[in-house]
Amino acid sequence: MFRPTPMLCLLCLPLSLLHGCASDDGGIPGADVHYTEQREVCSHRNPLRNLYFGDLHFHTRNSWDAWGYHLTVTPPQAYGFAAGGQVMLPPLDGAGKGTRQARLDRPLDFAAATDHAEFLGETRLCTTAGSKAYDSPTCQNFRKQGTSAVAAWGMQLIVPEGNQRFADVCGASGGDCLAAARTVWGELQRAAEQAYDRSAACTFVSFVGYEYTVTPKATNMHRNVIFRNDQVPQLPVSYYEAPDALQLWQQLDQKCPGGDDACDVMVVPHNMNMSNGNMFVPATGADAQNVARLRARLEPVLELFQHKGDQECQPGLSGIQGAQDAQCAFEKERQPPITDCLEQPGWGGMSSMGCLSRWDFLRGILLAGMQQQEGLGLNPYHMGVVGSTDTHNGTPGNTREQGWVGHVGSSDDTPEERLGPGNTTHRGLVNNPGGLAAVWSVERSRDAIFEALRRREVYATSGTRIQVRLFGGWGYPDGLCDDPDLAREGFEGGVPMGGVLPGQRGSGGPTFVVQALQDPGTTAAPGTPLRQVQMIKGWIDGAGAAHEQVFDVAGDATIGSVDPTTCKTDGKGHHSLCAVWRDPQFDPGQRAFYYARVLEAPTCRWSQWECIAIEPGQRPDGCSNPSVQTTIQERAWTSAVWYEP
Repeated sequence: MFRPTPMLCLLCLPLSLLHGCASDDGGIPGADVHYTEQREVCSHRNPLRNLYFGDLHFHTRNSWDAWGYHLTVTPPQAYGFAAGGQVMLPPLDGAGKGTRQARLDRPLDFAAATDHAEFLGETRLCTTAGSKAYDSPTCQNFRKQGTSAVAAWGMQLIVPEGNQRFADVCGASGGDCLAAARTVWGELQRAAEQAYDRSAACTFVSFVGYEYTVTPKATNMHRNVIFRNDQVPQLPVSYYEAPDALQLWQQLDQKCPGGDDACDVMVVPHNMNMSNGNMFVPATGADAQNVARLRARLEPVLELFQHKGDQECQPGLSGIQGAQDAQCAFEKERQPPITDCLEQPGWGGMSSMGCLSRWDFLRGILLAGMQQQEGLGLNPYHMGVVGSTDTHNGTPGNTREQGWVGHVGSSDDTPEERLGPGNTTHRGLVNNPGGLAAVWSVERSRDAIFEALRRREVYATSGTRIQVRLFGGWGYPDGLCDDPDLAREGFEGGVPMGGVLPGQRGSGGPTFVVQALQDPGTTAAPGTPLRQVQMIKGWIDGAGAAHEQVFDVAGDATIGSVDPTTCKTDGKGHHSLCAVWRDPQFDPGQRAFYYARVLEAPTCRWSQWECIAIEPGQRPDGCSNPSVQTTIQERAWTSAVWYEP
């Protein structure tokens, strides 16, 4: 097999403040990519990393719920949209064609279509005239009920007996649905291959993937499964084959062990904010260590932000000591009052029911991982963070607040519906346009981006394209922010986001350098200036208790404003921010994590843009809902850097 070899960086992206070109790798970890596929060498290769934005979670008409919302966008069309093309969205005309245009103002660098593995064959059989199941009662009801059928089929993934397929659609053994699913799975693979640029230009990366959608007792345990290359199983492992996460990991571990030219895979949990504490409840029992080891290998990152809310932190939950963080109220799916799960997970989160747990949010998860490390000898939650959209419109990366067209087909295809209460599966006004995954990668190829995800050199945004770097070490100089070779110095003196600090050097605490550039935007829609950079620390004290603290390290928390009646901003803020920061309370005997949060100046939320475009007397109730903010601060969250004694 032909494999590209490292070459000189021929062209730098216009991010010279954040990284530079290099003639060789200089011993930088991760500069050499292990290739598992045939392709040309990327001409834009940079051992100090290039920054790429993408979306690893979106649906097309192959997903039963998207089809139920009358979506007609196919996987090839969705990948075309990610690369800069146009799609047509519901409502549909008399010929069944979409009537609303959608196009990104800036293409993405990478994407993965993640249609639900569950009902992949059933949806195809029920919507293909002439199939042997087309006239079955289940299929007739599915086509007739439309959005109501979305909830009806979804119930099959909630009740304990739900892992039985529809006999009148699939046949007594389920074989008809498996055969149809195999056809659709092949089409998804071909769509990803056709969209993938294997030339030296390396313009776009498409991954083969799917969503695993197990929802016991209406608790969200969903995960996206992303494959490294085109070597994938014959069928995706679904709820029917693996009714819980452990069985999913075990089967994927068997089918995709990694290695040269072999199937390799990662699993990305999402929407733990709807899991009632179940998705990340600490493992116990005699096999806890083996389960933790398997999970740590397969789940290197989690989805921190998407259209169903932010999952960084939640005000008012028990189990973590520290001052209240006002920014934790950002874009929450659940509104107060809430019930704390305490130490016992609950149920019903998919329906906004039940309790919330500290294990439903990033900080609690990272702290729980360090607590488990004491007993297990390894941290099962050494996880980086990404954002994505979870759009059911086939529109990956469509995250701009102004002019947002919704995410769920005919159920939010008008301003009134988007500003309304939503339905049984989506929350209308409470939802948002979603986030993006940002990856620091040597080049724009599948192998390079997959490896960046695996080493956690990635971060999440709320939809903006803020550019952020974070390094942690033991002796970065105070003037590092002014060094044009900051990235090289960062690698040589420590580790990037996602890394574990090397052994302590000297008697002082760790030093971090965080550097951010505002989203440049476009000529028609310039990006928003930055307001502030913060460092968030979490640690476990000698008694095993969890703590958190937020440190302001750069910028001004008062700069920049927006008039919500017009959405006009004052334009104030920072083009760039940088800080060298030392932990003032470092204890060498305590496990700790550190990550950066970068905040833009305030702008109007998507819902406020919608409301001011409607005549005052015609505005729906959502325009005066006090539980939803009229303005927001878009943001980025880096993956953590860990300190381990």
